Amino acid sequence: MKKGTKLILAALVMMISASGAYAQATATATATATIVTPISITKTVDMNFGNVAVQTSTAGTAVLTPAGARTSTGGVTLPATVGTVAAASFTVNGQGAYTYAITLPSTALTITSGVNTMTVSTFTSTPSATGALTAGTQTLNVGATLNVAAAQAAGVYVSATPFNVTVNYN
Repeated sequence: MKKGTKLILAALVMMISASGAYAQATATATATATIVTPISITKTVDMNFGNVAVQTSTAGTAVLTPAGARTSTGGVTLPATVGTVAAASFTVNGQGAYTYAITLPSTALTITSGVNTMTVSTFTSTPSATGALTAGTQTLNVGATLNVAAAQAAGVYVSATPFNVTVNYN
């Protein structure tokens, strides 16, 4: 009986070790990551609405497009002596042909001349909302609307703090 028990035990050990050999397999894999060129934005030109005139009784706006063209509404007129007119311009740099999202200011920017103020709002850009880098670069132009009160005091109005334009890869 001892021989029979040993034989059964030996058979069980061989079955267990044989089934273990077929129950597992191993494969390997590598891990890879690619760091892309960080996206950046650099201002090249500040926004300037140029010379603007306003009636004493009627408020209005001066609209500056991202292309640098101006129009007026209400009591605002644009004199023949235009002064310096420029949409804000930025250079966006980054990775190859990547696309990116553009975030413009969502609140009005106050500009001042002494104690007098006006606001700049409704920022627009070209490209708008999403840009696409060509060989890792693109020009981004920004326009806005200047809100002028009736009888707005004469002066050079400047923002105390600059406005932010943010870009992020899509």
